[in-house]
Amino acid sequence: AEKMAKIVLKKFDYQGLLTLEFFEVKGKLLVNEIATRVHNSGHWTIEGAETSQFENHLRGGLGWPLGGCKARGPTAMLNILGKFPERTQLLKLEGVHLHDYGKSEAAHRKIGHVTVVADHEKQLESKIKKVRSGFENR
Repeated sequence: AEKMAKIVLKKFDYQGLLTLEFFEVKGKLLVNEIATRVHNSGHWTIEGAETSQFENHLRGGLGWPLGGCKARGPTAMLNILGKFPERTQLLKLEGVHLHDYGKSEAAHRKIGHVTVVADHEKQLESKIKKVRSGFENR
């Protein structure tokens, strides 16, 4: 992915923010989307990274030093498609952060996401199962 991104940057003599979203299909990387902005695939960084993609975007634009990008710990992001799960039950879970995009509910439409943070992988897996059960019970 890094090699492919460098080829794109060089080809267009690009400076600034560019997001390449890749999918792995049958062992090969395919570019799904190219965006000249911060991208929803990096929204997990709001809670899960030392510096979020949004903060680093502003820092870069202002000529300030960029912040560290390391994950703070195990983190996962789950998209909310179509219809919101029950918010109250979801937000009772520790380490769960709800992001509502303010969009109307519609089949297959991405209307928000949930970021889940944990101290270790097993804990993350357990929390993800609880969050997903809230999605299934809607």
